[in-house]
Amino acid sequence: MDKILVTGGLGFIGSHTVVELQNEGYQVVLIDDLSNSSINVLEGITAITGKTPIFEKLDLKEKSGVEAFFAKHKDVKGVIHFAASKAVGESVKEPLLYYENNINTLVYVLKELKKLPEASFIFSSSCTVYGQADELPITENAPVKQAESPYGNTKQIGEEIIKDTCKVMPNIKAIALRYFNPIGAHESVNIGELPMGVPQNLVPFITQTAIGLREQLSVFGDDYPTSDGTCVRDYIHVVDVAKAHVIALERLLENKNKENYETFNLGTGKGSSVLEVVKSFEKVSGKKLNYKIVAKREGDVISAYADTNKANNELGWKTELTLDDAMSSAWKWEQKVRAKK
Repeated sequence: MDKILVTGGLGFIGSHTVVELQNEGYQVVLIDDLSNSSINVLEGITAITGKTPIFEKLDLKEKSGVEAFFAKHKDVKGVIHFAASKAVGESVKEPLLYYENNINTLVYVLKELKKLPEASFIFSSSCTVYGQADELPITENAPVKQAESPYGNTKQIGEEIIKDTCKVMPNIKAIALRYFNPIGAHESVNIGELPMGVPQNLVPFITQTAIGLREQLSVFGDDYPTSDGTCVRDYIHVVDVAKAHVIALERLLENKNKENYETFNLGTGKGSSVLEVVKSFEKVSGKKLNYKIVAKREGDVISAYADTNKANNELGWKTELTLDDAMSSAWKWEQKVRAKK
């Protein structure tokens, strides 16, 4: 079976994708610098699949290290590239850190793929490339607007770099997967989301508040033009996202792609408000959540949810798990993590 490289393979989405790849029989080699992940995730992957992926601790910002890796693993057939910094707020404060980490690493990996006879490349992109969309649901043809943050800009620039590379490098085929809001954990609760420090995302903040690690959840604004006044997002189970990567990879490996560079939205096609997510959590956990409505946050998009027709019809992928499934698994994962500490 083909050898697949997963960069950032011990991260939240990366680890779930490694599991799905191994379940499909692929040989996985993963790179991670452990700056925003834990080596213990390897044990979780092994517990689920019965196989331990090859692990290389490497900072992809070190060009010589990237070159040495590919010299050692000349038989890599595909790359799924997750490795990137992803906190929007931090990117505003530390733009150069984000440009160095998210752009340089991508360029170094692509330069090595250029040397291979053929390579399939899956890029971890984001719905942030659309900004505040003019129309909902958001299709892949929606205009890519000026980014709201350096993080969002790195995803836009990353897509442009890959697109330009594919134009002149026919040996490289690529798909950019634009995720909406991945949440949840593997049903085994052997792997899940492990935010370092204060969570930047809604769901881990909810679970950490429920377990007593955070005093209160702040809900930013309740007078938006939505059903209950809170912001709406497309929350998608991380396992569904992981499975989409395997399907996208196989599309390229089997030469089923229509163009050398393609984009697909990954979402459920349904928006859920912040308060709907809170209610889902309260339902599956049986716990009342301590939350408070506070002032709006500058730069928050009001509503964003995906048009999934292209992914459903072209990729043959669709979501199978619900918001309740995701919240239930996230809560079980939180309880397991805290029980260990």
